[in-house]
Amino acid sequence: MSSAILTDSAANFFGPQKNTNMRVSLPAVCFVWQIAMIVLFGVFIRYDEESDAHWIEYRRENNITSDIENDFYFRYPSFQDVHVMIFVGFGFLMTFLKRYSYGGVGFNFLIAAFGLQWALLMQGWFHALNPETGKITIGVESLINADFCCAGSLIAFGALLGKVSPVQTLVVALFGVTLFAVEEYIILDLLHCRDAGGSMVIHCFGGYYGLAISWVLYRPNLHLSKRHHGSIYHSDLFAMIGTLYLWMYWPSFNSAITDHGDGQHRTAINTYLALASSVLTTVALSSMHQKRGKLDMVHIQNATLAGGVAMGTAAEFMITPYGALIVGFCMGIISTFGYLYISPFLEKTLKLQDTCGVHNLHAVPGMLGGFIGAIVAAAASESVYGREGLINTFDFEGEFADRTPGTQGGFQAAGTCVSIAFGLVGGAIVGFILRFPIWGDPGDDNCFDDEVYWECDVNKIAAHDGEKNDLIYRDII
Repeated sequence: MSSAILTDSAANFFGPQKNTNMRVSLPAVCFVWQIAMIVLFGVFIRYDEESDAHWIEYRRENNITSDIENDFYFRYPSFQDVHVMIFVGFGFLMTFLKRYSYGGVGFNFLIAAFGLQWALLMQGWFHALNPETGKITIGVESLINADFCCAGSLIAFGALLGKVSPVQTLVVALFGVTLFAVEEYIILDLLHCRDAGGSMVIHCFGGYYGLAISWVLYRPNLHLSKRHHGSIYHSDLFAMIGTLYLWMYWPSFNSAITDHGDGQHRTAINTYLALASSVLTTVALSSMHQKRGKLDMVHIQNATLAGGVAMGTAAEFMITPYGALIVGFCMGIISTFGYLYISPFLEKTLKLQDTCGVHNLHAVPGMLGGFIGAIVAAAASESVYGREGLINTFDFEGEFADRTPGTQGGFQAAGTCVSIAFGLVGGAIVGFILRFPIWGDPGDDNCFDDEVYWECDVNKIAAHDGEKNDLIYRDII
């Protein structure tokens, strides 16, 4: 029996999903969950030694000569870039739908604002909990990691865009951040994988997490909302703003938490080159597909970023500049090909409704990025890295001091498989939870429409009608 039949039977048993009134449920969830965050922060969260008022004493005890050596001054520029990507980049990238711009950028804002708080707790319990005091200490690097954690849920939201209620988006974030913290701990701590830019733990997990939820939430009559499922000139232009912010700041995203020195420097260079390369192959393939050589804005908005996604794991390794260009070259082709052929195939055969195409931008490039990282790690040698460089790059110290590059490559590949498993299994479970008719999700004939959850001026919405918009555009030029 197919997933669609099973989930439809469950939905019919629990009742219809038509009441989109959020006046009670959304305020209740927001108030209760935010109060819970306040209580949990009060119990567990404290400033770390570099943000606490005792910094002066700490500096003196550790022979630190200047405040400029505080980690804030080193990490904050990267934090700013990552923060812009999370709220502006991801947010505006999701405004391409002609009648769902409020929902795209607004619910992105909501997910990230809640998710970063929950991420500080979840990641703190796994990575920064002091067993003696029972407290979690946070600093600027914690804020970067919290943003990374949110990114997984925002990627998943892309597959569900226009089809879920605001309460459902918060549920996706709650479970997404929780699953992320667990898989991140397994991959980075237990398996000791290197994944500074998150090809595995962020993009691969987030992509498959969203796809699994979307598969379970399959809507057989989504064609009834076809009139809203598309873009217009101005919505695509706004989405391109998101693309450019993401493209410009992706080197910071991949290098934000890498080791000081050569590792961070090399990561920024490799990401920079991979991104540039993916733009040209995306444009080439998009033009080749159209009979008159015209470009498709969907490809330019998304596939041009695939090089940055795939470079997340291997960027801090000695992949070489031309190697980074090769990765970007291939990812631009693979991602564009996915939008042209794979997405329609998946929707037709597997009943997978992927609004933003996260399969082509995040899931597959993230998975391939993980395996590319495994190959590059396995090929590492002292002749290329130097003995100290090899130890520093792969952190071959302590209990991992005897690990060889070949073994490290095997663990990197295993880490990629863990991220896929967490995404698919976790997403399927969360998807079933979201099938319950208590969340206020829209009907099949009412998806991709801001009017369902936002106070909208009807006249402004009418202006977004494709025909009318074309007339306005022609008048302007």
